[in-house]
Amino acid sequence: MKKTTHYINLSKETAARIEEDREKGRINPYACKDSDVIRRDPAHDIANLHRPSFVRDIEKIMNVPYYNRYSDKTQVFSLVRNDDISRRALHVQFVSRIARNIGRLLGLNTDLIEAIALGHDIGHTPFGHAGERALSEIYHAHTGRYFSHNVHSVRVLDDICCQNLSLQTLDGIICHNGEMELKEYRPRTDRASFEKFDEMKEECFRDQSAIKKLIPCTLEGCVVRVSDIIAYIGKDRQDAEKLKLFDETPAYSQKKIGTTNAEIINNMIVNIVENSYGKPYLAMDDDYFHELAMAKKENYSHIYGNEKTEAAFKESIEPMFGELYEALLIQAKKMDPESVFVRHHVEYIEKITRYVHVEHRPYRENTPDDMVADYIAGMTDDYFIDLHACLFPGSGHKVRYKGYFD
Repeated sequence: MKKTTHYINLSKETAARIEEDREKGRINPYACKDSDVIRRDPAHDIANLHRPSFVRDIEKIMNVPYYNRYSDKTQVFSLVRNDDISRRALHVQFVSRIARNIGRLLGLNTDLIEAIALGHDIGHTPFGHAGERALSEIYHAHTGRYFSHNVHSVRVLDDICCQNLSLQTLDGIICHNGEMELKEYRPRTDRASFEKFDEMKEECFRDQSAIKKLIPCTLEGCVVRVSDIIAYIGKDRQDAEKLKLFDETPAYSQKKIGTTNAEIINNMIVNIVENSYGKPYLAMDDDYFHELAMAKKENYSHIYGNEKTEAAFKESIEPMFGELYEALLIQAKKMDPESVFVRHHVEYIEKITRYVHVEHRPYRENTPDDMVADYIAGMTDDYFIDLHACLFPGSGHKVRYKGYFD
């Protein structure tokens, strides 16, 4: 029996209000203005007509070499040779598109939204959240500090590649945590500064629970945060179906937001705009919020915790993380110029930052553990596997990909 889909539209009242405000040139007073931009070095990256403040951030992020690596980083399903299955690059595009749709309807700064969305996962590890957990456990065992992909995304753009990005973009990236759904998303009301931002970032390294307390300083950051959830709920279900993860499709319980990717995206956007237009915060109806939370919970039950998705990682990839970390740490402490670590990581970063015009700390002044975590987090899935094979040619950890015809 064919499933009946359900798509909602903006109410006539809200649509008319949006159109009237546009015709009369009314500006959303809660939007972040280009003139509000804050940079570490305000003497550089000054906006002009053809490259406004946050457009500069977008272009900087897209031209960082690590941006290329989105294309071979797992979103959810690792060790799969199938171009129809989402990689992190597609997820980032979905977040950007959904967030810009919401931002455009609400009259927000869509350039800032795009910058946050495109950069939000640039520090993500290979092998998705499983890889993130593995790296954090090893890093914490060595340093007493925690690794989190949202914090590392900021480290990549601000500390490693030294891009002089705006505080508003970096704040939206570090606060994007898409694992926490909220009924309302209200920006912080304190005056943002790099001093407070750096304190917040350092607290996340020391205290794992600090991640849960992060709140964006702009409404645009809030839009990206909720869009991150909207972007993966239905798409992960779609991918699971393509991979035949289930013998029978789970009976998802959502009635209002829908159960398919297209339904969830459309219906959540509409409900958020209905409840948020003209307000200094984002909101959704109670039943939409409860269904969004339940949808995420059901995904964890059926997809993320599925034995098929966990088995390969636990058996092969997780122990490879430990072996690779220890081997690279030895190389990081010796700094042998002929080592893989120096030639393919340290010199790679030094080349990236060779022409950076803002003041920055030489990369080799970082601790060995920090540099090793940087290297592993920056790898794609295939890079990780190839490097492990290079350093451990006789390893018993064999990785098998699921092909198109398996």
